[in-house]
Amino acid sequence: MAELAQTDRQLPLGEEIFLDHVGHFVRDPQAASRALARAGFAPTPMSVQTQPDPPGAPRLTGTGNVTGMLARGYVEVLFKTADTPLGSELDAAMARHTGVHLVAFAVADAAGAHQRLRQSGFRMRPLVDMQRPVDTVRKLGTAAFTVARLEPGEMPEGRIQILTHRTEDVVWQPRWLSHPNGALGLISVTIAVSDINEATERFARLTGRQARATYLGQTIDLDRGRVDLVTAAIFSEIFPQVAIPSLPFIGAYGITVGSIEILDRSLKRGGLATQRRGEGLVATFPEELGRGAWLFTGPNQASADPR
Repeated sequence: MAELAQTDRQLPLGEEIFLDHVGHFVRDPQAASRALARAGFAPTPMSVQTQPDPPGAPRLTGTGNVTGMLARGYVEVLFKTADTPLGSELDAAMARHTGVHLVAFAVADAAGAHQRLRQSGFRMRPLVDMQRPVDTVRKLGTAAFTVARLEPGEMPEGRIQILTHRTEDVVWQPRWLSHPNGALGLISVTIAVSDINEATERFARLTGRQARATYLGQTIDLDRGRVDLVTAAIFSEIFPQVAIPSLPFIGAYGITVGSIEILDRSLKRGGLATQRRGEGLVATFPEELGRGAWLFTGPNQASADPR
């Protein structure tokens, strides 16, 4: 498992940066949760996100979530819970299309990342502490994290953010890490852009990592996971079953699984059509999760480029 073996832990240390999670923006969280289950994931219960007020009383951020927790990283489904700026951003994104509008990178020090991003020319929102209630086996717990968020428009691809997890054991509970489809880890995200050179410069500056040219476009390798930036033409060649609604478009992400055969049976039981892609499988998102596709790869192809 090439990507996962390099970093056999959930959270980064020192100056590392990981591809932490991607987020689907949806209107109906219950339908989206059922869609995740049809695809062979084991979704967590719905949770509403809050952040402390200055006096300490929590207030709604405007979004809630359902997650598919993986041995490395996770998949998130976000829905609106209140008329807040964050809730309005979710509405605006879904006006373009439902689907993936969030890519989050994990670091050990979100405050340090916030300062670095500001110094590198990004307009930044204030650093924010966020939390959400999480049911543990014995009691109700709290998932807490610190997020470095950019001002709207700085990353037109979507809500692209850097965060630090502060409650690993509460977020990645062992009972949520086993999935009927054999999903193990989030390994890549594929984004179609109109100006690949300009987008590459921004993502390299955001992540603090250099890009490398591939025959498909530009790839930014992280300490765990990667970002693939491609043109609309290349995206349509890789994922012909996914129509691009507009650019930029976070149209696909990669998941490594323990067995392609087990995955295939799980997806077919859920009524999902699949297409072989080299040694892996491509599956289009169910409508309830929006527009886009999964690129599933086996444990020995985790670092392979999409084909």
